[in-house]
Amino acid sequence: MRVLVTGGTSGLGLAMASALATAGAGVALTGRSGHRAESVAAGLPGALGIELDVRDESSVARAVDEAWTRLGGIDMLVNNAGIGMRTVNPRFMTHPQGFWEVPVGGFRAVIETNLTGYFLVAREVVPRMLAAGGGRIVNVSVSHTTMHRAGFVPYGPSRAGSEALSRIMAADLRDTGVTVNLLLPGGATVTGMLPREVMPEGREFLEPAVMGPPIVWLASDDAAGVHDERIVAVDFERWLLDRKARPDRSGAGVGGSRRELRAGR
Repeated sequence: MRVLVTGGTSGLGLAMASALATAGAGVALTGRSGHRAESVAAGLPGALGIELDVRDESSVARAVDEAWTRLGGIDMLVNNAGIGMRTVNPRFMTHPQGFWEVPVGGFRAVIETNLTGYFLVAREVVPRMLAAGGGRIVNVSVSHTTMHRAGFVPYGPSRAGSEALSRIMAADLRDTGVTVNLLLPGGATVTGMLPREVMPEGREFLEPAVMGPPIVWLASDDAAGVHDERIVAVDFERWLLDRKARPDRSGAGVGGSRRELRAGR
């Protein structure tokens, strides 16, 4: 399995890239800084680091072409690159702003990264996957409450838009051999978007590693044909058991080949 992970130098992206690489996948992770991407990738088994600004069409084209060439193809795209509320309001956890107070430039930057970026990278990858006969796309999302929380413009709308985009992508790609699924942590997670120093005391937060088991499974043979699902990482094991119990499913189990990520597939 050959996987391109955008925004893979920290947070959820790094957790997923690390889990995939450890499970045997060929991984190319990206970041706006090529040097940082290469440095982070050097710490993962067999991983590659590639410079990519998901807001820039030419950067997307170059990065996808480089990843495709160096990996020998791309079997899975993990759309994860994003920026959060800190970019428009560093005190968003303690002093939320009304939407009318949000700087226009900040609004556009978040939308262009979190929504347009998903579109641009998928737009570049999908024709290659279709020509190759198939592939998998996983778009990282957030809890629905985050999408309409007071003081969360533009982050909430950007993630609501990327989730709607994912559903339409899944509809457009149905029966093509290219699958599209959503994956989200299932709660507030310790990443650069939510630094520890602003976290309310007494509240529990998820670690980025929660994304590891479901992304490895989505890259495995067991997940072949899984399409248009919304998977909450914190409930992943229960989701798998429920899926096995569905009469219309083949019954992918919790163990077995979920960790069989043969290189070159």
